[in-house]
Amino acid sequence: MATEIRFSGSGGQGLLLSARILAAALAEEGRNIAQSNAYEPVSRGGLSRSDLVISDGEADYPLSRRLNFLLILDEAAATASTHLLDAASVVLADAERVTTLPEGPFTVHALPFTETARQLGNPRVTNIVALGALVALGKVCDADALERSILAMTPAKFAQLNREAFAAGKAMAEAPVPA
Repeated sequence: MATEIRFSGSGGQGLLLSARILAAALAEEGRNIAQSNAYEPVSRGGLSRSDLVISDGEADYPLSRRLNFLLILDEAAATASTHLLDAASVVLADAERVTTLPEGPFTVHALPFTETARQLGNPRVTNIVALGALVALGKVCDADALERSILAMTPAKFAQLNREAFAAGKAMAEAPVPA
């Protein structure tokens, strides 16, 4: 049985990097991962997504068909993936940048990813805050493995900020309030 995760938003939010970081942590745990990306041909602002299909054995199909987890960081992607969700799916949306939350039988958590990153001093770590929330809510991989991947795949000068962002994301997910 595969686990399917989509990181979605707009270009420039670090979605592809977030998926690569999570994929590296999962690979460290011995999981098999297929990753696919799609984005509009603009460097910033266009619709962007990165999907992971994760399995313990060989994945029978490398593209997402039913999302277990959907992370939405921008209004541009708010409803683009609703057709891939079912009652067991979990949606994590940025409370500030996503005003139109997807509606359906799935669970939605609107969390302050951007606000938290801004309070830490740099909104560019919004994706790292979101990774912390995803690992805390979804238990998709070991949090320590994910933190090691974050530190290995981001510039060393941002190590402390990324640690703080990751910890803040995990903390906010401990008692989320569904939207």
